[in-house]
Amino acid sequence: MKNVKNNELHDRRVTATDAKAAQLAAFRAVHSAVDPAREAKRAERVAIAEARDARQAERKQAKIDEKIRLEAEAVEREAALEAEANAENLARELADKNRIARVLDDEAARKAERDKRYANRKARQA
Repeated sequence: MKNVKNNELHDRRVTATDAKAAQLAAFRAVHSAVDPAREAKRAERVAIAEARDARQAERKQAKIDEKIRLEAEAVEREAALEAEANAENLARELADKNRIARVLDDEAARKAERDKRYANRKARQA
C-alpha cells in the first residue's frame, strides 16, 4: 500500500535539514573524541610538512649561495681579464719605450761615429 501521507514541501525541507543537522552532530561527536592514532597521524603529517619546508628553505639557500658564488667567479674572471689587459698594455708600452730608447741610442752612436770620422778626416787634413 502507498504512503498516503501528504508531505508538503516545507515539511520535507524541515525533515532534510533536521537529518543533516543530526548527521553533522554525529560526525562531530565521533571526531571530537581524542583518538591517539589520529593524533599520531596528525603529528606525523606536521613533522613531514616541517621537514619539507626545511628542505625547501635549504634548496632555496643553496640556489642563493650558488648564484652568489657564480657572481663572485664572474667578478674574479673580469678582474683577471682586466689585470691581464693592463699587464699587456704595460708590456706594450715598455716595449715601445725600449724600442724608442734603442733608436735614440743607435742614432747617438751613429752621430758619435760620424763625428769621429769627421774629426779623423779633419786631423788628416791638418
